[in-house]
Amino acid sequence: MTINKEHSRQADYWQPFNHRRVECTLCPRHCRPMHNQVGFCGVRGNEHNQLRTYNYGKSLAATQEVIETEAINHYMPGARILSMGNIGCMMECSFCQNWETSQVKHLNQRLIREYTPEEVVAICVENKIEVLSWTYNDPVVWQEFVAETSRLARQQGIKTLYKSALYIEQAPLDELLKYIDVFSISLKSLSEQFYKKHTRGRLGPVLAALQHIAKSNRHLEVSQLVIPGLNDDEQNLTTTINWIATQLGVDVPVHFVAFHPAYKYTQVQRTDINVLRQARHWALQAGIRSVYMGNVSVDGENDTLCRHCAAPLVRRYGLHAEIVNLDSQGMCRSCGTASPIKMPRDKTLQQDRITLAQDFKHKLYIHWQPDMQSVHIVKTHGEETQDTLQFRIIGDNEAYVREIRHGLDRFILAAQSKHDKGVVMSWNSTNQYDILPLLDRAHYPVTLSSGLEEIPVRVVNG
Repeated sequence: MTINKEHSRQADYWQPFNHRRVECTLCPRHCRPMHNQVGFCGVRGNEHNQLRTYNYGKSLAATQEVIETEAINHYMPGARILSMGNIGCMMECSFCQNWETSQVKHLNQRLIREYTPEEVVAICVENKIEVLSWTYNDPVVWQEFVAETSRLARQQGIKTLYKSALYIEQAPLDELLKYIDVFSISLKSLSEQFYKKHTRGRLGPVLAALQHIAKSNRHLEVSQLVIPGLNDDEQNLTTTINWIATQLGVDVPVHFVAFHPAYKYTQVQRTDINVLRQARHWALQAGIRSVYMGNVSVDGENDTLCRHCAAPLVRRYGLHAEIVNLDSQGMCRSCGTASPIKMPRDKTLQQDRITLAQDFKHKLYIHWQPDMQSVHIVKTHGEETQDTLQFRIIGDNEAYVREIRHGLDRFILAAQSKHDKGVVMSWNSTNQYDILPLLDRAHYPVTLSSGLEEIPVRVVNG
């Protein structure tokens, strides 16, 4: 299918090529579409010798998650983030975890919502969300909306995060460096052949962009999705490790992330955790100081420890992070040594614990499974823009409550420990909620557990 071209606007980063074509200079492809044609991404095209962007403000439903979902462990641990994803992509990875939205030909138009920059920032403010994250398909193709909204967010004191495969030219990247605080970059491999065959892109521009960020004062963490049979061998992993150590520096946190079968690469199993453990071992041997495993729920192995006394500073289980021995200045409480973690709090943001209420009318049960340790909760019906929700870990006699305010009707829940068997969510309003299982932390599910299709609702300015 083709993207709906209504409400388009003139794109940035292009130039005339000849009397019939324009040249897009946003990503290294430099597509040159003719009139009424779109480029590789499917969301930028030529209209009367002017490049237009067709996805400005067009988004998946805004989702409240935690910063750990973005492979960021050393910046504001446990912070709430507003995850914003759009449509289209400058690559076509055969193993894409979000192919339903990154590849326009597979897009269900009913998933698309429309936001203004002001509405996105208002959702953050109303819901006390500290970080605005550009994520899921890839924010490169959303450049105009990302830059404008990030500028407004920073004016409100909201931090900005950019999770990307970074197939981008230097000029638009320089614009982003003005407004983005945190970069989480997915490096697929250090093999040019891998990029050409499995992403339909080139490796060189990605490495150049990564080095450019590393020279800035922005926070950077790098991840590699470890894919069985494609990039999980020793040579591939150690080549990536050695390049990061020598070109980006040993202080850049590295994440090796488990893969789940997706898109055109479904003939394999999930990544074996022992492969991730081995990659982590090689990276530590190479001198990289902070190495984590993604999409796994294990005790102790993803904790951040003090580099001097080895006291645990942040304990992690899956997506749950708990600050245990770190003060608000980033110092170890045990020995006073400075940690690598930026902007921590005295403790991870938690909801107030209450005595379990008995008068909530509706309940939704979430039972954790070995391959499902987190879910998106989605409001499927209802008009109430503010709702009070109660959450109780199964087997616990206490609960915590939170309010969901203007513009937010999708949020994450995740297991908090190996003893956590599930959660009971209760509420009194007429709103209806359903569960969307997350197959990995970067996944944006689009099919409800009930089999019903999500029906999006236009955001109303509050």
